[in-house]
Amino acid sequence: MKKTVFFGALTVAGIAAGAASAATLDDVKARGKLNCGVTTGLVGFAAPDANGEWQGFDVAVCRAVAAAVLGDATAVEFVPTTGKTRFTALASGEIDVLARNTTWTFSRDVDLKFEFVGVNYYDGQGFMIPKELGVSSAKDLDGATVCIQTGTTTELNLADFFRSNNISYEPVPIETNAEAQQQYLAGACDVYTTDASGLAATRATFEAPGDHVILPEIISKEPLGPLVRHGDAEWGDIVRWTLNALIAAEELGISSTNIEELSAGTNNPEINRILGTEGTLGEMLGLDNEWAKRAISAGGNYGEVFAKNIGESTPIGLARGLNAQWTEGGLLYTPPFR
Repeated sequence: MKKTVFFGALTVAGIAAGAASAATLDDVKARGKLNCGVTTGLVGFAAPDANGEWQGFDVAVCRAVAAAVLGDATAVEFVPTTGKTRFTALASGEIDVLARNTTWTFSRDVDLKFEFVGVNYYDGQGFMIPKELGVSSAKDLDGATVCIQTGTTTELNLADFFRSNNISYEPVPIETNAEAQQQYLAGACDVYTTDASGLAATRATFEAPGDHVILPEIISKEPLGPLVRHGDAEWGDIVRWTLNALIAAEELGISSTNIEELSAGTNNPEINRILGTEGTLGEMLGLDNEWAKRAISAGGNYGEVFAKNIGESTPIGLARGLNAQWTEGGLLYTPPFR
């Protein structure tokens, strides 16, 4: 099962070993754009808008990195990837960073030779069904047909859940969220299972979202985050600390509306270090001292990015929950900028 899901760990690891080098930053600068792997389309997280421009929660990470490194948040080439193709695209060097609802696991980190730079969304796997089925618990899904994306941890979690509850299911394999949505709405499967955030995003696009329910069970831990290849610690540091800058900015009260004012200098040394008016953090990354200021300015701090793309005022309607700051009872917590 492991080799089915990860399509040959040794093969991917071999590609990664050959492609990884300490030159990703140089390559991105020479190219003049960041190649970022995203989903094939999940509204709120990564999807083209009516004008063909990529928008979303994960897209914002890519734009922040491009702003930090290149000084231009629009200097990004978005590469759509599926659950099966995403790791090959990263390992081969086709993309510089992968930011598309990818779960941090032991084997992906260690066996596939990738570096998860942090978590931008704490999630868990859930189930969505038509309300008319009258099912109120995933434990009542014995014999159900289930749409499930191949090449994901979702496959393994689903098998574990049904086995531990001594119930059976019939998988309906699909490769993209668009295909899952089509099959589910056509009645090819009774249930669609993926990360709960993905279910909420998918349901928000339905003509009648209220006709579908997300069952209460969350059957797994799914820490989602961007990742890079092993072998280029300098590049990993840039992506990691760009994400940290967005999270820390919210905690410290740095936002898109006050960042210029705060950049003039404050009484808070950490704000000054992040915005580049004190210290040499940028030099340590091989960037200038305004790298984090540009990253935050690209789309706002973490809270602004969340609210705009997937928050409670959007059709997706996600509450912060575990993704609140640690000061608000959530899990978001960055190391110090010093």
